[in-house]
Amino acid sequence: MLMTKDQFSPWFDQLTEAQWKLIADNNVHLNYNKAETICKQGAFASNVYFVESGMMKSYKEYKDENLIMRFVKPGEIIGLSSLYNKGTYHFTVASIGQSSVVSINSEIIKQLIRENSIFAEKVISQLNQETEDSLERIISLTQKQLNGRIADAILHFAHNVYNSDEFSMQLTRRDIADFCGMSTESAIRILKELHNDKIVNIEGKNFKIISKQLLENLSEFG
Repeated sequence: MLMTKDQFSPWFDQLTEAQWKLIADNNVHLNYNKAETICKQGAFASNVYFVESGMMKSYKEYKDENLIMRFVKPGEIIGLSSLYNKGTYHFTVASIGQSSVVSINSEIIKQLIRENSIFAEKVISQLNQETEDSLERIISLTQKQLNGRIADAILHFAHNVYNSDEFSMQLTRRDIADFCGMSTESAIRILKELHNDKIVNIEGKNFKIISKQLLENLSEFG
């Protein structure tokens, strides 16, 4: 597939022509359907994946439970944190809906990190963001009650995923529960309470924040 730098901006726009040719000549374009796995926890991390379209969930698997750590959006690269981590993915990433990625061999990415300081800074920036997201998840899961966790999640979706106080949720109720570290039944119950209290209007997959101040108070003190 013929690739252009614009498709990967701002990740690869500072590469030299030789470095860009290395990417352009060594990539595979892949499409995924809903719930398909892009990379599997414990598998060899032989590739990283540039997300072209769609949204994905990155989660830790433990026994029969999943804990969603973050959501991956277009313009991000999956697998950077596994480049130097014993050569295996320490998470699973699955597509939430229709999505597409560009798969690039991990060794090529390592070479670009060594050769191009600007590219290396961008890698560090994304890794810093992933670390910050993980710390926020830990605080929410360990320091807040169930209502506070759900409020955190809705605010996260509004601010960081959909960039709007009104959005159509692609996630299932089970996904929301896995993001908040609770049972699906508890997540459904709390969402219903928020709707009945007119804090968030919820109609199926459509969410609209009615009282942001109350939701933020619940996030802070819940």
